[in-house]
Parts: sequence; structure tokens; C-alpha cells
Amino acid sequence: MFRDRQQVRLSDVSSELGVAHSTAHRLLAMLTHYDFVRHPGGHGAYTAGPALLEIGYGAVRSLDLRSLAQPFLHQLARTLDETVQLAQLEGGHIRYIAGVESSQPLRVADRTGQLFPAHQTATGKAILAGLTADQLRAALTGATLAKDEEIPEIDLEDLEHQLTAVRSSGYAFNHRDDGVISLATEVRNQRGFTVAAINASAPENRMPPERRDYTVSVLRKTAEDLGNALHDG
Repeated sequence: MFRDRQQVRLSDVSSELGVAHSTAHRLLAMLTHYDFVRHPGGHGAYTAGPALLEIGYGAVRSLDLRSLAQPFLHQLARTLDETVQLAQLEGGHIRYIAGVESSQPLRVADRTGQLFPAHQTATGKAILAGLTADQLRAALTGATLAKDEEIPEIDLEDLEHQLTAVRSSGYAFNHRDDGVISLATEVRNQRGFTVAAINASAPENRMPPERRDYTVSVLRKTAEDLGNALHDG
């Protein structure tokens, strides 16, 4: 809505979303709590908050990150000969912003441009594990607000156990129902904040435990090199 106007009122949100005023009010209260919108004085119109503006700024930054990451991704793909991708957090989801496919006939497809719930992917969990408690809460709130009916409820206790394991090991692991294994590690900027994640995905028969260890080591080195390039920039 803020694309077309600088301010929105409760009635605008209610009309635009087709929900009751009470529902729109609860939604706006939650968005206000997490700084996605501002409500000066607690009455009148709502304006875009810093968290929402950060998403817009992030879209611009992602263009720079994508360009910067391309040579690192190509080198990573050559080293592993598996599909590798770079993703960033977008609300409660991740969006793949760059990728290079494996040269092998049986390979995982590049998902550049696609959006997935962060808590359901290795790449997303690698990013979530690097967030502060407040950032994580806001991200999961975003996932809940935008939840598809086919996506099961987020088990917060189970997710926290998974994220603890990611923080301990330094990488995230996902074994999909279609037989694809994905490994991912975070990319940190010059201030030490998690800004993205890099993953490598392959059919399970090409990713036995010993291969996973090697893949993780290469992913970590690539993420570190990309982070250093961000620092230099």
C-alpha cells in the first residue's frame, strides 16, 4: 500500500485486505510493534516504519551483493560441481538472488528469484541462526502473517533446537522429500551481521557424510571470502 501513498488509515487497510476493522487493527498493532509501520501519537494515519524501509533498502543492497557474489558462486560451483545458490531474508522467507547450476546431467535446478519459508530450508535456517532474538521473532512473525494454508504451523521449540544445532556446527542441513540434500552457511558483513547464506544442493547419492564434510568446508571458505569482499567494499 505504501507504494502508492505515504500514509494509510485503518479503513484503507480494512478495505484493501477485505477484513473487518478489528482484524486490520490487530494486524497494524503487530506491525507497529515490530517497526514495520509507525503510528505517531497512537492515532490517525500509519506511516512506513524502519523495518519496512529496511526491506526496500535491502532490495537495493541485494543487487550489489548479487553482482559481487557471482565470481564466488561460479568458483564454488566449479569446485563442487553441484548447484550453488545465494539467498537473503525477505520477511519470514528467503529469496534466492543468484545461483549456478551443476554441469552434471542429474542436478538440482537453480531457484533464483523464488521465495521459500525460511524455516523450511537449510539456507533459511543458516540465516535465522545468525539473527538476534528480536530479529528472529520479527522474521517468524512475517512468516506467520504471510503463511500459506499448505504450510504447517511453525513449531518454535523444534525450530530453536535446530537453530541451536546450526550455531554449534556452523552450517545448516536439509534432506528434502525428493531426495535432495542441501547444506548452507551464513555470510556475514563487515559488522559481523548475517546478511545472506550460500548453499550447495545435490541428489542424496552424491552427498554421503564424507562428501558433506568437504562441502561444508568449501562453503565456509567461500562465505568467508565473500564476507571479506564485502568488508573491502
